[in-house]
Amino acid sequence: MAQLIPLDSFGLSEREVYAALARVKVRAVDYADLYFESSVTESVSMEESLVKRATKSISQGVGVRATAGEKTGFAYSDELRKQDLELAADTARYIAMSPAGTEALPVPVHATPHHDLYPVPQTALEVATADRVALLNQIDAEARKYDPRIKNVMASFNTEFKIVMVATSEGTIIGDVQPLSRLQVTCIAEENGNRQVGSFGGGGRIGFEFYRDGDRHLAYAKEAARTAILNLSAVDAPAGVMPVVLGGGWPGILLHEAIGHGLEADFNRKKTSAFSNLLGKRVASDVCTIVDDGTLPGRRGSLNMDDEGTPTGRTMLIERGILRGYITDKLNARLMGIPLTGNGRRESYQSVVLPRMTNTFMLAGQSEPEDIIKSVKKGLYAVSFGGGQVDITNGKFVFSASEAYLIEDGKVTRPVKGATLIGSGPEILTKVSMAGHDLKLDEGIGTCGKEGQSVPVGVGLPTIRIDEITVGGTQSV
Repeated sequence: MAQLIPLDSFGLSEREVYAALARVKVRAVDYADLYFESSVTESVSMEESLVKRATKSISQGVGVRATAGEKTGFAYSDELRKQDLELAADTARYIAMSPAGTEALPVPVHATPHHDLYPVPQTALEVATADRVALLNQIDAEARKYDPRIKNVMASFNTEFKIVMVATSEGTIIGDVQPLSRLQVTCIAEENGNRQVGSFGGGGRIGFEFYRDGDRHLAYAKEAARTAILNLSAVDAPAGVMPVVLGGGWPGILLHEAIGHGLEADFNRKKTSAFSNLLGKRVASDVCTIVDDGTLPGRRGSLNMDDEGTPTGRTMLIERGILRGYITDKLNARLMGIPLTGNGRRESYQSVVLPRMTNTFMLAGQSEPEDIIKSVKKGLYAVSFGGGQVDITNGKFVFSASEAYLIEDGKVTRPVKGATLIGSGPEILTKVSMAGHDLKLDEGIGTCGKEGQSVPVGVGLPTIRIDEITVGGTQSV
């Protein structure tokens, strides 16, 4: 069961918290909350068979927020004394341009989250540095023995154990314990002056043993090495407009960036999204059904509750091509008069709440993945992506493929390097003609950036065919 977090874990009494909340929630303020956070993060990284970095950091603080109409006042303190809490409360109210005054608050009710998605005790994350180093040494050895052309291996293991609590002017005090870990491996291969990189990793709201189960950590090492070696033989990518098949799993990052951000409510309230004012209208082909789901057990993007204390849920965004909903936090749901979806997220107590994705993916279709490949005479098969950029206002994106292949006469043939996909999210959705039955979620490495904040997310995709997209490369089709 999800835990009931006592306030005294932050060195404060309920009376002090309630008094600070009352200083913020005055007549002119629509909503106020206090967000308490205590976190411990640890990281060990290895390069050139040596431990290069081992760190541990501890932080705690409180963020105080007041919303009045479209205005938001926000202040934070890394001290949790009564006077610091009151100062932050007064500052947030002042920024929201609300005068001091009084308004009766509901009697606070302590609650536990509706979900229990990651019952990982703190002890599961408290791993001795020697055990972490041993894991990385095994990864280093496994990657190097894969092929003598592997010249360098970089690996890192990171954990976070976060306790959060939210006290709202609606009368709720609710908390959550949020574990998180990630293992990442990068290999560099070299042959005749040609150097290529391969990366792989995974994670989630899981404990240390997850990575040892079934030698999963060694599988990560082999996959990173395999990709690096594969890229040594890659030919230059073709350039031009062509069909592209996206593989399942991590290629869903294109969906996340090019479409998901455009469905976040703040962009739509401000009319800066390519999807503004399109609810109930067709925005994609009928094989496209896209959801955001923060309730998947153990997943990196999942949460028992969002950072406003709202239970996460499964939100239908696009149903068989029809736009059905947006991703919302309390402020934007209220201002737009649309359902609250439990997607109010922040990087830390120092950050304001924004509507953000959790795990965003396209549902499986009916097609055989092999048939999707066979349907393409000449095109590209993209299996994994590196970096990318997107313009929310028009949905235009550029993504670089880190693993991709030519499709020739319905068969996957040579690996290619230097391939980029260029297009518009809304336009691409209309050109998805086939979706496989092989929905796959990513391995648990996703981090989403927005307005300078980073939060963990998940993505997913079945194999899909995009009939037409611009591929940037160096060889003409």
